[in-house]
Amino acid sequence: MGEQQKLLDAVAIERILKRMAFEMLETHKATGNLALVGIHTRGVYLARRLQKHIDAFEGFKPLIGEIDITLYRDDWTQLSSQPVVKTTHIPFPIEGKNIVLVDDVLFTGRTIRSALDAVMDFGRPARIELAVLVDRGHRELPIQSDYTGFCAHTKHRQMINVLLTEVDKVDHDKVILE
Repeated sequence: MGEQQKLLDAVAIERILKRMAFEMLETHKATGNLALVGIHTRGVYLARRLQKHIDAFEGFKPLIGEIDITLYRDDWTQLSSQPVVKTTHIPFPIEGKNIVLVDDVLFTGRTIRSALDAVMDFGRPARIELAVLVDRGHRELPIQSDYTGFCAHTKHRQMINVLLTEVDKVDHDKVILE
């Protein structure tokens, strides 16, 4: 394992998520059409946290769903001979909704392209936006986030690891650059 640098701690992540939730409320003043869809795995947990912050600010819980993009990836056959497919659960009709896809790290843009394809299989939303905790650059596709928590200037070979208490068995959330 290479050298590690902590980019964000739990306090910074919480502050960023609150800011992002507030920005979403500023954009979507009429919150009734707002839905958050987390991309597996960490995007699901970040979407749930954003939902809690929006509820705390506005007294409104946006609809929430989760999506697995494994079989939509253009490289899924290279991932594993038997890729692990997680749950996709969107318990509401997406027609006419303002969907905010939520993910932990935006890198090449290929995950988001896959998520767009997956969402469109459920119908035609009014709008699709993107919220990411960390944007690390190095895009291969013309995709950008509407709500960005933190921009990390990285080298292509470096990795960003988002560790969340709900999924990574850590005591505190953190974002690490390796």
